[in-house]
Amino acid sequence: MSLGLSLGLISLIVFGNIENLILASQGVVKAANPLRLALLSLLCVTIWLILGTVCTQQLEAYGIYIEFIGGLAIFILGLQSMYQAVRG
Repeated sequence: MSLGLSLGLISLIVFGNIENLILASQGVVKAANPLRLALLSLLCVTIWLILGTVCTQQLEAYGIYIEFIGGLAIFILGLQSMYQAVRG
């Protein structure tokens, strides 16, 4: 496994975990059903893992853009979660 590919997989795992933590905190704020939230989270992580495993080599040229979009999504979700927690 090349260094670039392993760094890409690590960033997929890190971004996926951070995003799931933010979504879980939003679920707590909105008093969602924890079991349903856990099952949906596991489903999303599994899909993310499959996409990351299958598509990493094909999309490696677009890695900079994918990381930017992922980071921006995490930033926006974090702001939204903090706003909802403070407001409600």
